[in-house]
Amino acid sequence: MDKYLLVVMVFLIVTIPIAFITPATGEIRAHPLIPLFYAAIAGICVIVIYSSYKERKQKQKDNIKRRSKK
Repeated sequence: MDKYLLVVMVFLIVTIPIAFITPATGEIRAHPLIPLFYAAIAGICVIVIYSSYKERKQKQKDNIKRRSKK
């Protein structure tokens, strides 16, 4: 996984508790920010899918190069 994707994922992971806890006081919110929670989960899923797609494409390129050298 790229460094940039890892940094964005860390921010998304930190966002999940913020949806349920008020950062200023540390108290649990009476009405949690559900859209923020689901947006963070969706962002994490997108990053994982994108990075696995990117790695798979790179492996395919490497395999083609390896086969063509014979």
